[in-house]
Amino acid sequence: MNDKLDNLTVMYNVEKDKNKEARNILASVYSSLKEKGYNPINQIVGYLLSGDPAYITSYNNARNIIRKLERDELLEEMLKTYLKEIGSSDD
Repeated sequence: MNDKLDNLTVMYNVEKDKNKEARNILASVYSSLKEKGYNPINQIVGYLLSGDPAYITSYNNARNIIRKLERDELLEEMLKTYLKEIGSSDD
């Protein structure tokens, strides 16, 4: 094998994967709530504030999906995305 390739160190960014996972989770849960006729924003906010999974529908396994990450991790990703969108993020 090529000696140059053997000497390279591959860096793995766990945070980047976690951010992507949070985005995917929120998108999936949002979609499930919308499909069932709920106001997704209100339901997700209710869950984030209270920690009560009853705010999230069990449809499409959304209730279990949203619990894959801690609420603070979901909030962190939402805040980062929002600040990046308005141009106020250092990321």
